[in-house]
Amino acid sequence: AEPLLRAQAEVLVGVARWASGELEEAHRAFADWIEHTRQSGNLAFALASVFYLAEIRIAQGQLREAARLYRQFLQLVPADDEAIRQAAPHLHLGLALVAHEQGDEPTAALHLQASKERGERASLSDWPFRWSLAQARIQESAGAWEEALDLLDAARRLYVRNPIPDVRPVAAIKARISIRQGGITAALAWAAEHGISTADDLSYEREFAHMTLARLLIARYRQECADSHLHDALGLLGRLLAAAEAGGRVSSVIEILLLQALAHEAHGDLQYALVPLVRALALAEPEGYVRLFVDEGPPLAKLLRRMQEEGGKVNVYLHTLLAAFGRQPDLHPPSFSPPPSEEPLSEREREVLRLIAEGLSNQEIAARLYLSPHTIKVHTRNIYGKLGVTSRTQALARGRALGILHLP
Repeated sequence: AEPLLRAQAEVLVGVARWASGELEEAHRAFADWIEHTRQSGNLAFALASVFYLAEIRIAQGQLREAARLYRQFLQLVPADDEAIRQAAPHLHLGLALVAHEQGDEPTAALHLQASKERGERASLSDWPFRWSLAQARIQESAGAWEEALDLLDAARRLYVRNPIPDVRPVAAIKARISIRQGGITAALAWAAEHGISTADDLSYEREFAHMTLARLLIARYRQECADSHLHDALGLLGRLLAAAEAGGRVSSVIEILLLQALAHEAHGDLQYALVPLVRALALAEPEGYVRLFVDEGPPLAKLLRRMQEEGGKVNVYLHTLLAAFGRQPDLHPPSFSPPPSEEPLSEREREVLRLIAEGLSNQEIAARLYLSPHTIKVHTRNIYGKLGVTSRTQALARGRALGILHLP
């Protein structure tokens, strides 16, 4: 009992280490806890903790090791013990997310289905939250942003507070989607509400939020061409990179390098952009990262093609990524949009469009207007049809061009 109690105390210290970004120390504490619980015959506790162990490895950029952990412990789940089998939905969900990041959508779909079938039968307090987050991640990759926002709203309602650090808060994920939709105003409101600024002291718990702020600054530069935004973004990214490298947080390092590349690309400095991109590729290639690159969209695809033309050293990986871009649906088709209708927007449709501009999801708009989410979807389809657009981003641009919306 004494070694188990000692491991229990150590895992509490491990949680604190995790929150401060000391991932290797946190991993060691969780690994010791899992080993002691297995040795004491408490397989249920061990299996319940594997998800956290794998999440730490993912933050360290070790996708393959995380997948190995999930598979290893999934094999230990007995078929005849209902209590222990309740760990299986989490393990399948973890495997699905790793497969999705690696661009293996058939494997991701298989594990998602297995997680869904088992999760709906089990009485798990935290699985519905994780399931909604995972679904939102996949919908975001597909460009189904409204569906992703609705799933994130569901996740926020389902969140059960626990000691594990929330390093990817739902509000910051929603702000990222708003940025991708062109909803700068909504993202600025998020930063103001949560007190996120370039002058902040850095911490691991806010690293994701500060990377989101860097995305916002780059997006503002693209929109306003104010050099101060780019200067602030690059300054923040430099500080974030130093902190993430010092903490061995390779997943963050790769994303920060990509953002540095995109910042230089936005300024037209393609040669400068390739320097951090080469580093990002070197870190990402051994683990098979795909979505982290592809989800950045056409600007990053342009940089990868430029690198390929110049004879990149990781040609096989470059081909893999560019092929994945080729399979990506065109979220902003440049040459076609439906012809706009001559019918003007109704007052209710104008109200819905203004709330879309604030970055609200369908669920949030429905709550604000005391209507059903289905009714909001009908209004949104009508707005698209009348404006001759196919996405929120296009609707906002057309609305501003027509004077229905004021520029932020």
